[in-house]
This record gives sequence, C-alpha cells and structure tokens, in this order.
Amino acid sequence: MSLQLKSLAGLLIMSLLVLSGCSTVGIKQSVDGSVPLDKAVAQIPDDQLLDVWIELFEPGELPTDKDDAMGLTMDIRDAEARYIPQHLRNTMETTGYWGAVRVVPQDTEGAEVLVRGRILKSDGLRLSLHIDALDATGRQWFERAYSSEISYLAYQNSRRARREAFQPLYNRIANDLAEYRSRLEADDNRAIRQTAELRFAADLAPDAFGGHLEEKSRQRYDISRLPAANDPMLQRVQAIRDRDFLLIDTLNGHFDNFYRDMQQPYDDWRRTRSEEAHALEEIRREANMRKLLGFAAIVGAVALEASGNNRNYGSSVLRDAMLVGVAYAVKSGFDKASETEIHSAAIEELDDSFSAEARPMVVDVEGETHELTGSAEVQYTKWRALLKRIYSSETGLPGTAN
Repeated sequence: MSLQLKSLAGLLIMSLLVLSGCSTVGIKQSVDGSVPLDKAVAQIPDDQLLDVWIELFEPGELPTDKDDAMGLTMDIRDAEARYIPQHLRNTMETTGYWGAVRVVPQDTEGAEVLVRGRILKSDGLRLSLHIDALDATGRQWFERAYSSEISYLAYQNSRRARREAFQPLYNRIANDLAEYRSRLEADDNRAIRQTAELRFAADLAPDAFGGHLEEKSRQRYDISRLPAANDPMLQRVQAIRDRDFLLIDTLNGHFDNFYRDMQQPYDDWRRTRSEEAHALEEIRREANMRKLLGFAAIVGAVALEASGNNRNYGSSVLRDAMLVGVAYAVKSGFDKASETEIHSAAIEELDDSFSAEARPMVVDVEGETHELTGSAEVQYTKWRALLKRIYSSETGLPGTAN
C-alpha cells in the first residue's frame, strides 16, 4: 500500500473514532440532584403565618432557533404559565410555613407575600424560571433564575414514583421562600399583614384610605397611620375583602381542575417530546457518520486512481466498489436525515389538547346575580370592578371603576 493510501486510511480511522466517541456520550442526569423539601418541624402560630399569592406566570418567548422551537407553541406556553404556579402552590402548601397559598391573576392587589414568575425555557428536558418574590411593604425578598436539566429517561422514573420530573426545582424555590421568611421578626410579619390590608382598602377606596400609606421610592410602603379598629368603613372593607378571598378560592378551584386535567397530557407531551428530541439527535449523529464515510470513500477512490495502480485488476475492483459504496452511504445519510421531519411533525401534533379558558362564573352579591365570563383574568378584573361599585353604592364614596 502506498504512503498516500496509508495516510488516507489513518485519517479515515481517526474520523471513525471521533464519530464513535460522539455517539457514546453518556445521558445527562438532572443537574439539581435530589433537593429535599424543607418542612416546618413545629406548628407556627396563626398570627405569624403569611398568606402567599402566586401570580399566573408570564409565558416568556419561544426559542428563535428552529430546532429548539420544534413542537413548542404559545398555546402550550400559556398552559404552562397556569400549570407551573399551581404546582408551586401545591408544593408550598405541604411545607407548613404559610397561611393560605393561592394562585391569582397578574396585578392583583392585596397580597401579603407575592411571587411572580416568567418561563425562560421549557422544552421537556430543560426548565428555567425567573422568580421574583416580595411582600406587601414592597420589600423584595429575592429575584433569581432557577434552571434544571433532566434526561429523557427521567419521565419513566417520575411516572413510577408519581412525582413531577422537575420537582427538585420546585422544592428549591419553596425552600428559598421559607428561608427568607425565617429571617422575619414578629413585628415584620405584623407590618406586612397590616400593609396588605391597607393596600387593598386604598385600591378599593383611595379617597378614604389612600392617606394611611406613604409610598416611598421603588414602590416601598410605610404605614403613616392606622384606622381605628372599630372604623365602620374599615369593617366594610374587611367584609368585602373576605368576599374577594372567596372568589379567589373559586378561581383556584378552576385552576385546580385545569391542573388535574392537564397533568396527564402535559406529562405525556413532555415525555414524548424529550424522547423524540433524543431520537432526532441520534438520527442526526448517525446521518453525519454515514455522510462522512461516504465522503471518505470518495477521497479513497480518487487517491487510488491517482496512485497509478488502476491498471491492476484488483485495484480497479476496489475503486469501483468504493464508488458504489459512496453513492449508497451518501444517499442513506441524507435519507436518514430526512427522518427528522417525521419526528418533528410528531412533536408538533401534541399541542392541541391544551385550553386555558375558565368556565363562566355566576356570583350572587346582595341578592343580585352577576355572570362573569372570559378567561380567569378577565373574570377577576370584572369582579374587582363590581366590588368597587358595591362599596361606592353602600358607603356613598366615589368609586374608581366604571
């Protein structure tokens, strides 16, 4: 064998070794590992428990890369923006650190502790969330990004264990919230609860209660004065606030139903998409190997021809065989690559079963029946406007909503 052919053979062997090394890369496991959920070891007094409102998340944006965005739609993201806060709520409720934990529409006034979130990435294998937590005084607890990556095999384990595949991420968020809460003193908790009540009252009747709070820079609130405990207007506000809590609990019933209805198809969608993504990557790797083998055979045939040994019958047969192999290897490589379209289509067909609209609610207020329609956010906006009209008509004070 000529020196030229030996060099070519060595190059081909090196290429095959590199490709085979790429094809045996180990499956990545979750980067978070096991994160135990921190739970209260003793019962916390009721007057020290803070209620938590988790806003419906912002769905974020889809990836701009076509391969990364495959099968992801805004319909699915909108559904996730309702599903994820509900699962976080379920996680936090089991810790024993909080009062009532509720999921609320965005820009809902009156929270003692407010958790906001935005989906940065969610594709079945990776989940990244931006979380912002603050209390009624405007004090920001923290603002952090949480990311977790799992293997496509993780869904098999989570299904057997009947748990969320990304549960360590939810546990970490819940633990961070509980850790910050542990730093608060009793006076801090009392100020947070009073400020939340006054902010709700000021939103309902700014003329009557706006002067009780002093708003500082960056939306920080200090109590300038407290209304008397027997103030009839404050008692009326408290009664309306209790009614508001009842409607929020009703909305949470809708969110619970949506969460339960979505749980199985969402888990199936993520599992299938992650399996398809894994299969797609394997197909691309195999297609690239076949293409490289084909092109290497072309180089070999050309080198064999250039070596001058083509007069030898055996060399001619080898050259012809290599050229036939070239055609097959290159063609099979491109045929294999075309299978990615089949997997892409399979992923993109999985987004039709998600719906985020709440059913119309009929509420009775002081003997009057009102129907609230539209999404949960729209229904709640109509409800808050209705509460302001009721307060205005009962107290004679001007309302702020038409």
